Amino acid sequence: MGTRIHDIPEEDRPRERLARLGPSALSDAELIGLFIHTGTKEENAIQIAQRLLTEFNGLRQLSRREIPELMDTRGVGPAKAALLGAAFELGRRAARESLQDIPMDSPELTFQFMGAELQALNHEEVHILLLSTRLTLLRRECVFQGSLNESVAHPRELLKKALLHSAHAFIVVHNHPSGDPTPSTSDREFTRRLRDGAELLRLHFVDHVVIGHPAEHRARPYFSFREAGLIS
Repeated sequence: MGTRIHDIPEEDRPRERLARLGPSALSDAELIGLFIHTGTKEENAIQIAQRLLTEFNGLRQLSRREIPELMDTRGVGPAKAALLGAAFELGRRAARESLQDIPMDSPELTFQFMGAELQALNHEEVHILLLSTRLTLLRRECVFQGSLNESVAHPRELLKKALLHSAHAFIVVHNHPSGDPTPSTSDREFTRRLRDGAELLRLHFVDHVVIGHPAEHRARPYFSFREAGLIS
């Protein structure tokens, strides 16, 4: 039988430590344990949280899990799964909101804005960020959803979005669920056609950013067509 949180000295309990020292003082398992709140006869909330982190290979992978998958995990259930899903989504939204009024003039900012959201997906999505003359965000839309390793997007549909909303510029962002952001042959052809169409319509095609995951052999978890010199 696991140790109950109430059996831990009061000053060492996660909630009390958070109030005294701030959330940064808590481990991932302790923070997740606060959302799980209650344990089982075998495990307390922190032990369940630590098992989730182990079973799903860390916080990033855990945040990618769908609610039904979390619900089916021992010790979680519907209510706790909903709380965890809400917590992860709030974190992603807060990250996006902090960049709302900053000019999106670098792939690093695009990654900060969209990376966490797209890394959490198990399928490909194509998003368009519509920008003002100052390159601040006017609107963003998910244009296409695909399978595990393929999305079907047509340049015409993205350019239509930019014209419809009177955008001065745009950025295209899509993810590779495999984690490797290296663009495929179809990614390169799609970008070439989109670049040519934007030039004809006098729209500023800022970048096409492919989102992947961190790895020791990769300098960055994303690929920027502009940085690679494929968009001028």
